[in-house]
Amino acid sequence: MTVVPLTRCQFLIPFAELHSEIGGATAALLAKFRLPTSFEEKADHYVPLLPAVRFATAAQQEQGLSEIAFRAAQRLSFEHLSEAMRARVRHAPTLLVALQQMCRWAPCEDTILQLWLEPIGESLRICSKLIGTEGISHLEISQWLQNIFVLHIVRQFAGANWSPKVIAFEAPYTPSPEVRSHWPNTRFLSGQKASWIEVPVKLLSLANPSNNFRPASSDHEPQSFGKDVVSALRLSLPSYLDQGGLTITQAAEMMGVSTRSLQRRLSLAGMTYSGLLEQARFNNAAKLLGDTEVKIIDVAFSSGYADPAHFTRAFRRISGCTPREFRERSRNGRAAIDPRASLPNDSRA
Repeated sequence: MTVVPLTRCQFLIPFAELHSEIGGATAALLAKFRLPTSFEEKADHYVPLLPAVRFATAAQQEQGLSEIAFRAAQRLSFEHLSEAMRARVRHAPTLLVALQQMCRWAPCEDTILQLWLEPIGESLRICSKLIGTEGISHLEISQWLQNIFVLHIVRQFAGANWSPKVIAFEAPYTPSPEVRSHWPNTRFLSGQKASWIEVPVKLLSLANPSNNFRPASSDHEPQSFGKDVVSALRLSLPSYLDQGGLTITQAAEMMGVSTRSLQRRLSLAGMTYSGLLEQARFNNAAKLLGDTEVKIIDVAFSSGYADPAHFTRAFRRISGCTPREFRERSRNGRAAIDPRASLPNDSRA
């Protein structure tokens, strides 16, 4: 696999919660798989997908917890999808349009996730697949979440009690009797070419109950998730900032390349690792200052600065103002940053 697949932290959180609730040493197990050890304010940040799957598998085996993916899926709702996905669904006039938008914006949830629609007689299969993961074990953990978030989108139109007649998994996975008891009217299939749930075609014309058909704000193209190590690293770094950030050796290991290879790839992209890390810290701080009431000292710590004075100097160097001034300008709609200033030092002309 040449792509480094990423998933939103939101989908890792319920597994970590389950492990903690039954007495597991969750932080230590997360650290073992090079995952962030805290998730506060990180639902929309990204982490490598396969280490997340390995964490969930280890948590299940270590604690003797059966069906961990099913239990995690029970904790998820429509509100746990990304804001980009929720906005497109809420503003879709019919279920069919919502499903089409879902397919288009799927990489916002998992960067290698592909969704598509397959008409089968009087039913429609909503199919999902993690591209490039063939042969990797325990992917039913991710496939449960893929099927469940599709289910929650359908329920926005068909009602909270709607259930599919069929839930299929690409993995060779057979749900336990306990799981089947929660889905008495649903048939489960395994070892399919893709994961999918089945929806009657007659439901596709269901109108959006919200009656809110205006185009979603910022109705632009979905974010382009680069299929290279540098792009994946850029997306992953914010999840680790409050732990002080990753060393270049740790970052290279997480991306599955040598330190020398990572340095070479960064150089070809016109940057250094220290510059990329500085950019991630600044972007995280600017978002927290502009969108939240988090104390400035906590913004510093969550952005990876042990010394608030160092944070203030670094922020002023990039933005031209102190963090406090930036927050005041944001509230007044006057926060403006030279676009070149937010780039790593080594990327500026």
